[in-house]
Amino acid sequence: MLFVAICLDKPDMHETRASTRPARDAWLKGHGDALKLTGPFLDPTGQKPVGSLLIVEAADLDAAKTMLAGDPYEEVGMFASIDVKPWRVGIGKLG
Repeated sequence: MLFVAICLDKPDMHETRASTRPARDAWLKGHGDALKLTGPFLDPTGQKPVGSLLIVEAADLDAAKTMLAGDPYEEVGMFASIDVKPWRVGIGKLG
């Protein structure tokens, strides 16, 4: 089953995001095929990341939340909120 995670950063987390990025990249790559799509939300100028979107495959909502709890950005307290919802492709396709 697919889940979408909408993660919004706390204000002024740009330095934390940058310093944690290598650990996060390794974490993302470590999930292989379970991680379907990721990318940052951007500020109105389109320049600075202000959050993250992840689409993951997991057995159920609890498994998705457990996986996302290990996100290095979450571990350093970067997110103001994380909303995880079941999701399916409507039009188009992943990968």
